[in-house]
Amino acid sequence: MVHVAGRVEQLPPYLFVQIRQKEREARSRGIDVISLGVGDPDHPTPGHIIDALNGAARDPAMHVYPPDEERGMTSFRQAVAQWYAKRFAVSLDPDREVLALIGSKEGNHHLALAYLNPGDVALIPDPAYPAYVASAIFAGAQIIRIPLSATTGWLPALRDIPTDQARRAKILWLNYPNNPTTAMAPSSFWQEVAEWSRSNDTIVVNDCPYSEIAFGEQPASLLCSGALDAPLVEFNSLSKPYNMTGWRIGMAVGNADIIAALRKVKENTDSGIFGAVQRAGIAALTGPQDNIHRMVEIYRRRRDLVVETWRNLRLPIDEPQATFYVWAPIPAGMRSIDFASLLLEKTGVVVTPGVGYGSQGDNYVRMSLTIDDLRLEEAMERIRSLGQWK
Repeated sequence: MVHVAGRVEQLPPYLFVQIRQKEREARSRGIDVISLGVGDPDHPTPGHIIDALNGAARDPAMHVYPPDEERGMTSFRQAVAQWYAKRFAVSLDPDREVLALIGSKEGNHHLALAYLNPGDVALIPDPAYPAYVASAIFAGAQIIRIPLSATTGWLPALRDIPTDQARRAKILWLNYPNNPTTAMAPSSFWQEVAEWSRSNDTIVVNDCPYSEIAFGEQPASLLCSGALDAPLVEFNSLSKPYNMTGWRIGMAVGNADIIAALRKVKENTDSGIFGAVQRAGIAALTGPQDNIHRMVEIYRRRRDLVVETWRNLRLPIDEPQATFYVWAPIPAGMRSIDFASLLLEKTGVVVTPGVGYGSQGDNYVRMSLTIDDLRLEEAMERIRSLGQWK
């Protein structure tokens, strides 16, 4: 028998694949499942973006390998730079500091391949989106988890990272607005990050696909520090703000040397994004933005319903300020996987156990707001009517 590579054996079961499997099993038993597990916008992509795709797809020039292949079309990179200037007041050189991505998940994976040698240290928060751990494992890195907690606003205490770990680390992964905790990072935190990154010669990446899903103050960019000479890179995506998860298009922006290394990995890995999708991405970034505001209000209404339900159950909960998730505490004395299993068995409602993001998440579950209003209302009613947690 041929054995798989050790790196594959090291991978933990992918959280969202497990959730979908549990959903299928429950449905096979006749349970009416309401899934709050996976964050996938339930509204369609705006019409002007679809129109741009349709028009570009009819252009024979789009039917070959995309222009500039691994870098992304010049016009797309220019649109990204313009969007960053308007949205964050960050000035980017589209030729040296912008790179098109097949979604931000791809960027995280290729960053690990570009910079992590076997045995190098990667710092990953706990809790954190599971893909960061997988990317580090594929590169053969030593993973050190940095605990986050509600008492620090789910921000890492950089000064508390041991000096030897900070100096050995090649990459620190961050993700604000944060999945799963919904936390935001203020501009002052990004200034601190830039100083820490430069002093330790450690790459800091902010995975930022939820930058436009916020209910009050608008999130800041890692690059608002202006320290593009420091080893900083930010990944963003069109998936969440423009309801384009299946289109697979995003961007890396930041330090020119890091962008060049990512590009070199991509030159040997993929052939870029379908040109028509890049044309649609330009339409998204440069066209009307009103659909984002409409979706934020929809998510706000759904957020308020979930928060109200949790408070009625006498479970203390912080009101999320960003993302389309709710990070909800569970009853004392329970583990998140047991609570999630109880909800599925007793109510047919699927939530994501917080331990899937790290040990520090075991007192929480994550619920997605990307579900029809009526089904969400029904899910909350089922949870309210459960009556007991054991």
